[in-house]
Amino acid sequence: MPPAAPPPTRFLLIAAAPAEAMAILRGLGQPEGDPPAPWTLSQAGARFDLLLCGVGKANASGATALLFDPARHCGALSLGVAGALPGSGLEIGDAVLATQSIYTDEGAATPEGFSDMASMGFPPIEPSSDDAIPGDTPMGVGPDPDLFKRLRPLTEATGPIATVSTCSGTDALAEATAARVNAIAEAMEGAAIGFTLRRRALSDPLPQLVPFAELRVISNTTGDRGRQKWDLRLALTRLSEITAQLAGALADEDR
Repeated sequence: MPPAAPPPTRFLLIAAAPAEAMAILRGLGQPEGDPPAPWTLSQAGARFDLLLCGVGKANASGATALLFDPARHCGALSLGVAGALPGSGLEIGDAVLATQSIYTDEGAATPEGFSDMASMGFPPIEPSSDDAIPGDTPMGVGPDPDLFKRLRPLTEATGPIATVSTCSGTDALAEATAARVNAIAEAMEGAAIGFTLRRRALSDPLPQLVPFAELRVISNTTGDRGRQKWDLRLALTRLSEITAQLAGALADEDR
């Protein structure tokens, strides 16, 4: 019988936009250069691979399904920037760790209000109580508890992060997004990555949940586009600073 393969030790870091990917590489001390090619793995030091997935749910899901390798990767992080939603109290430059990554605008708009896909009988994954973790809901993915504990000291805030296809460029949409899922920030990939990893695990011969978390830095406010406040440079600098601390936060001790 051949010897058992060693357990995977690398984390897959998933970014949507080239600027986010470059900020992550700077944080990991990688040489300056062109952004990585989309939908390819880029080694980023001893512990990390970087995946530039592209913006949006379809890109995030497809790239994750293609390139997450359970023989190579021990977990995955969705990293990038986000918009602060009304009532969050978040400042530009604050780092947010998701307590849930939630599909927020999959469903139907009706005269009675919005109905999400789960309430219509089409949840992203068939419900199961056997392997659920805290934060899992019919439309949301919770973070791995150990990852959450390790990453929490790197951030200013925790709370639900809405995964949307339409960003909130009006006050009405920003308020509706915040109220619908009690989210404090919005981005465009987290839930797609989390649910893809859940489904990928369920399809393996020996199912095992993939440790996952979403961490974002606030780059802008939401609401009426002309009144939004932005500082993308500050957010990307902060993203680099946090990424530089990941190796220590995810050290093997006590794993």
